[in-house]
Amino acid sequence: MSLGDDGWVGEAQRIPSPNCDDYPAPAATPLLVVHNISLPPYRYGGSGVAELFTNTLDPAAHPFYAEIAPLRVSCHFFIRRDGSLLQFVPVHRRAWHAGASQWQGRQRCNDFALGVELEGCDFEPFAHAQYRTLAALAQLLQAQCGVQAISGHEHIAPGRKTDPGPYFDWPRLSAALGRSLPDPA
Repeated sequence: MSLGDDGWVGEAQRIPSPNCDDYPAPAATPLLVVHNISLPPYRYGGSGVAELFTNTLDPAAHPFYAEIAPLRVSCHFFIRRDGSLLQFVPVHRRAWHAGASQWQGRQRCNDFALGVELEGCDFEPFAHAQYRTLAALAQLLQAQCGVQAISGHEHIAPGRKTDPGPYFDWPRLSAALGRSLPDPA
C-alpha cells in the first residue's frame, strides 16, 4: 500500500466525507482505533455505510436509518468483507469516529487517532480478507503516520461501545503484523 502526500491511500476507493476537521496542534496520530459497522444492521455489501459517512443516508430506506440519519460521523477507513478498502477522510485530518473516549489517560481519542471500520458486527467472525487488508493498512500507518498502538472502540469507550467485539482476533492481527500489540486499553 502507498500513502500520498495528500493523505489518501492509493489503493483505497476515495469517498470524501464532510464529517472531519483539523487535528489540534500538535497533530500526531499514535493510535489506530478498530470499529465494526454494518448498515442495515447485520447486512453486508450495501451502500449504507458510505451514505452515513457522507450525510446522504435516506431515513426512509430502512427503519434503523431514521434513527441514525441525523448523525454526523465518519472514519478514515472502511474495510469490506471482501477486503476492499474505502477511505473517507485523509490521514492528516480528524475523522469523527471515537466520540467520548480515552486512551492512556488522554481524553477525546479523535484528537490523536485514526479510525478504521470493519464491515461486520459483534456477533460473528470477520473475514480473512479483512485481516489481510487491515494488517497491510496498519503497517502503512505505523510507517507513515506514527501509529504506535492499536485499540478497539470497546477499549477506549468501555461501557458505551462494544466493537469490534469478541469475534475480533487480536492475536491474529498481532501475528500478521509480526509483533506483539500493546494492551488495547
